[in-house]
Amino acid sequence: MAVGTLSGRDPWSGDLLHLDHADGRIITIHREPLEPGPAEVEPPHRGGGAGEAPWISAGLVDLQVNGFGGFDLNGEGVSVETVVGLREALRGVGVTTFVPTVITASGERMRRAVSVVAEARRRHAEVAAAIPFVHLEGPHISDQEGPRGCHDVAEVRAPDLAEFELCQQVSGGLVGLITVSPHWAGSAEFIAAVVASGTRVAIGHTHADAAQLHAAVDAGASLSTHLGNGAHAQLPRHPNYLWAQLAEDRLQAGFIADGHHLPMDTFVAMVRAKGIERSFLVSDSVAVGGQAPGNYSSTIGGDVELTDDGRLLVRGTPYLAGAAAPLADGVAWAAGAFSLADALTMATTNPARIINSTRMIPVAEQIQPGTRISDVIIFDWQPGDRTLSFH
Repeated sequence: MAVGTLSGRDPWSGDLLHLDHADGRIITIHREPLEPGPAEVEPPHRGGGAGEAPWISAGLVDLQVNGFGGFDLNGEGVSVETVVGLREALRGVGVTTFVPTVITASGERMRRAVSVVAEARRRHAEVAAAIPFVHLEGPHISDQEGPRGCHDVAEVRAPDLAEFELCQQVSGGLVGLITVSPHWAGSAEFIAAVVASGTRVAIGHTHADAAQLHAAVDAGASLSTHLGNGAHAQLPRHPNYLWAQLAEDRLQAGFIADGHHLPMDTFVAMVRAKGIERSFLVSDSVAVGGQAPGNYSSTIGGDVELTDDGRLLVRGTPYLAGAAAPLADGVAWAAGAFSLADALTMATTNPARIINSTRMIPVAEQIQPGTRISDVIIFDWQPGDRTLSFH
């Protein structure tokens, strides 16, 4: 029996935790109170400085990953090796669970992508442990400029239950989340059928009005995809589809916390409106993420430029072409406005709870006896740091 101990500070309490583990799982947790007091009382503790213990947490959970480190889930050449390489690249930046996201494309191309992810899970146990399900971000989204984002307008189409069922058939039921704009006729019926089958529905890339949004929630939609993005550059003061989603307590909202997709003031106001308990962070990263600044050709956005400050643009324009920062950067950025504990709650506990509410694999929401040691991360962070530094 392989036995060991991992130690680090709990961002929620400030206590030093000693995790005894055997055969890959935590068996006991010893808690040692440290001064100063809990993080909630005196936020945020510094971590990782000289003589200080690092932080310890359940691994980051990213519900929206298009690619990273050169691995592209939406490219023509997607393969089992792509998925394996993506898992390894994300593990290096603290993500232990992620949801591959397949964007709007032809039905054939989307089915190929989900079937490749399913095959990677069948062949590799570590991939199956890291990927609970697949997210279809489209094709039933807005066809308007702005809300559509970088999705191909030629492939945007109305909700089709037969198409969804075919994706489930080729993937062995692996589609656990689909993003829909409920402006389409018949959206509520489509959403109700999808939810009844056990798949979550998110609202996103939408120009739906308030009545259509509330009808979608009544039908079972329960999430908002990267709220504040995939939207028109200008909106009426009120009503609009951002206010309607912020006001709807039955919707949990995802946010891209990279400092480019949302200004800090907007992010803070939106999270406060939703509450920490109904907010979760996503990277929405693409294949260019994690690579050096420069010019690239991307499946999402075409010819793109990754700037020195991490902004990913359609080359020669001010328009974003996706996200390049890993979720660890988002946690560090969000911690600058809230606390490390709150940022981690939005990047571990909350998204893990969303996964665990489905029929898919269980994911650690917090460290506890029985948690896989591979789902634990140890890292340094202190206020002002732009990312988490992993051990």
